[in-house]
Amino acid sequence: MKLAPWQYLFLPFNSRNFHDLFYPMWISALVLLILLVVLYNVRTRQLRGHPPYLELYEWLLWTGVIMFGLIITYSLFVFDFIFLLLALAIGLSVFVWIRFIRFPPILAIYEQKLARQRYFSRLKFAHPESTIRSRPPSTSRRRRRR
Repeated sequence: MKLAPWQYLFLPFNSRNFHDLFYPMWISALVLLILLVVLYNVRTRQLRGHPPYLELYEWLLWTGVIMFGLIITYSLFVFDFIFLLLALAIGLSVFVWIRFIRFPPILAIYEQKLARQRYFSRLKFAHPESTIRSRPPSTSRRRRRR
């Protein structure tokens, strides 16, 4: 370390200035981006009947695409290190906000709705003969045509 820590913020992010950090950073961003897309595809197929969960995974997907895409772009076009740190800080804080602040109340309300639906369906089919259709009483006589 030849410079003060705050002077590294304004150096270009390349393999010469940040030899320990450059390759692991952009390779891990690329791998995490691919894993995020695969996870999104798998989970949306599994949860296609549950809209709040689909919305959660869509928010996480687009946040990850933007953050990891910025890291790869900043590495490829040799931006200053401060831009990379800002992208990481903002992206990770948005991930935390989405997962722990925005969606828990929405998911709790949805789970209560599902529990209420299960309860009412149990009540509806609690009687053993509730699934058997009863014949409507015939009140009118058939008239014969002559």
